[in-house]
Amino acid sequence: MDHSGRKSMQMNQFLTKIKISLKDFFTEVGEILLFAADTIRQFFVTPFEHKELLKQAYFIGNKTLPLITITGFIMGLVLTMQSRPVLVEFGAQSMLPGMIAISLVREIGPVLTALLCAGKISSGIGAELGAMKVTEQLDAMEVSATKPMKFVVATRVLATTLLVPVLVIYADAIGLIGTFFAVRIYDPISLTLFFNQAFDSLGFEDLIPATIKTFFFGFFIGLIGSYKGYKTSHGTESVGLSANSAVVTASLVIFIIDLLAVQITSLLFGL
Repeated sequence: MDHSGRKSMQMNQFLTKIKISLKDFFTEVGEILLFAADTIRQFFVTPFEHKELLKQAYFIGNKTLPLITITGFIMGLVLTMQSRPVLVEFGAQSMLPGMIAISLVREIGPVLTALLCAGKISSGIGAELGAMKVTEQLDAMEVSATKPMKFVVATRVLATTLLVPVLVIYADAIGLIGTFFAVRIYDPISLTLFFNQAFDSLGFEDLIPATIKTFFFGFFIGLIGSYKGYKTSHGTESVGLSANSAVVTASLVIFIIDLLAVQITSLLFGL
């Protein structure tokens, strides 16, 4: 076979791989959407699993709160220390609290907290449900007339949907406290004056879109972790693969949602 023939064969193989990858991608997207529709339907089916929902919400908050506390505080410190020298050059250091508050509330707080939750929560749900799938606990639930989609999946997804916005607000507050300590290193400013300057720069166009998108972050963090765990194939190695895949996919979806949220906010508020 001559050189041109080999090159043509390699090109055909490359195109075939792309077609297979695209087919697998869109197939998985369709399966996730169907899984999401089934999960949402379980939210409105009685009886409601209140105890399991509260249990999952406690575990989710308990697992992530220390990490978010440390990260949020350091985030506020670092942002302030990096931004202050630039503002000092223009004599605008008094604008520092407001600038950091807008950065935290609009973008950095929600996205960073959601990524931390994706790494901590989504992987945990994926590994937990994957282990239940491998050990046939989910099959046993179906045999015993307990709906795993309702008891296992819906409660976890609803818990993350409700808890992630709370964790984001908490991270923003901790980040502002970290900012205050960083500002106090250089300037003698009271806590009251600092928070007055910070909140004077914030408006509803900053708070409302940032809060709304965190519900979508939470929903997809729980959904993707549950989907990856629920669809785990048999074998112990697949549990680790499900947890890893849940983190990667959830992180990618967070960036996509954030991109869409920024575009929609720009159209609605002209920001």
